[in-house]
Amino acid sequence: MGNVLTSVKALPLLAVCVFAAASYPAIPRDRTTPVQQRLAVKGPNAVSVGWNTYKKLDKACVQYGTSSDALSSQICSANSVTYPTSRTYSNAVTLTGLTPATTYYYRIVSTNSSVDHFLSPRVPGDKTPFTMNAVIDMGVYGADGYTIQGDSAKRDTIPQIDPSLNHTTIDRLAQTVDDYEFVIHPGDFAYADDWFEKPKNLLHGTNAFEAILEQFYEQLSPISSRKAYMASPGNHEVACQEVPLLSGLCPEGQRNFTDFINRFGKTMPGAFTSTSSNSDAKINANKASLLANPPFWYSFEYGMVHVTMIDTETDFANAPDQPGGSAGLYGGPFGKSNQQLDFLAADLASVDRTVTPWVIVGGHRPWYTTKGSTPCTPCQRAFEPLLYKYGVDLAVFGHVHNSQRFLPVNNSVADPAGMNDPKAPMYIVAGGAGNIEGLTAIGANASTNVFAYAEDFSYATISPLDEQRLKVEFVRSRTGEVLDSSVLFKSHGKQFVVQ
Repeated sequence: MGNVLTSVKALPLLAVCVFAAASYPAIPRDRTTPVQQRLAVKGPNAVSVGWNTYKKLDKACVQYGTSSDALSSQICSANSVTYPTSRTYSNAVTLTGLTPATTYYYRIVSTNSSVDHFLSPRVPGDKTPFTMNAVIDMGVYGADGYTIQGDSAKRDTIPQIDPSLNHTTIDRLAQTVDDYEFVIHPGDFAYADDWFEKPKNLLHGTNAFEAILEQFYEQLSPISSRKAYMASPGNHEVACQEVPLLSGLCPEGQRNFTDFINRFGKTMPGAFTSTSSNSDAKINANKASLLANPPFWYSFEYGMVHVTMIDTETDFANAPDQPGGSAGLYGGPFGKSNQQLDFLAADLASVDRTVTPWVIVGGHRPWYTTKGSTPCTPCQRAFEPLLYKYGVDLAVFGHVHNSQRFLPVNNSVADPAGMNDPKAPMYIVAGGAGNIEGLTAIGANASTNVFAYAEDFSYATISPLDEQRLKVEFVRSRTGEVLDSSVLFKSHGKQFVVQ
């Protein structure tokens, strides 16, 4: 989303302004110092650790254990990758054989690093209630992004969080870090392609793009180094700018999701081996694993929940960001013909509701949104039939910069059961986390919309309370106020859902 064309028209006028160099973060004296750390659920008993460094590492290592004083295990990788225009190298290792739902301590090996910790994933079938967060469309704060205005004396200081981030979504995630177990973020990170929104960047586009990425992922790292941060792509990951038909002018390295692939390609999972006793489920899960293409489309299981992340940008008919698409960004495709949809069908068919009763799908572009915002009709044609057929319980999207909740709905018709055992998925938009483009006005409500909010930054929390009740709440980032709360009831009487 955004006011890209308006901003581009203003470029000649802005060109007379005083320019400054791109706002790069300072490079540490020890270039092996880990920055931009990020975790992800990699398997039933595995967590990936990703980080960047300002030099290529011959051996990227992490020490870990269940005591901060005894990091008795170590895992290393020779995978240290970069791309033209980037100042940093992406590194990743996977910690395996973890005891479920246990606090682990870890240290990225460097002469300048500290010990951090995380909770290892709950195994599929663990019926313990927990909360996950849905945070979408979140960009950099500060000189290159959204700048907080107001009385700085009223801002509390949060450990590890830059004071400029107080009263933002990142700040709220920090304050509530013990209340949730992982985060899903289906698209639009940093908004580096909006570098031209700031006059100081207009002569430094290539560097400004990279500087915004470095700033954002460092701002996010106090969260993503503690909690699994599950990513999938949005339109702002495609290229150095969003002007239709001009993305081909972007320098090498700033086209076709390059940073997104380098940053998350080795940390996101593929698809888990089925823990069902049913042979068809195992076959479908194996097929999904072969078709998965992280970080674009993949799935994972965590306690009572099966989460599938999809790519609404490429790899389906009339996908908006791929060659010939409406966005004109020439991204992808990243799979063989129909690979993503074949993955989604196999993945959803593999879900054993006696193990993981709740099925959640996360993607970027919504097809249900309040009037005034453009729904993604090609997305609806591609994905909605599969979501309904396999009984997806909740679908989470962003792209529209506000918070919205819809009744369970299919083919634009509300399910007559409402929130009491519907067949259709419940849909939400959680795109109000905050970025340089600002919030999107609500417009007229669609008939199936029951909540919409665009007065301040916000995000969603999703809590499986038990096998039949799923609570969804929207939270105002600045205050922690619950703006909307709902509970979806599903009987989950069938082991496998095919409608």
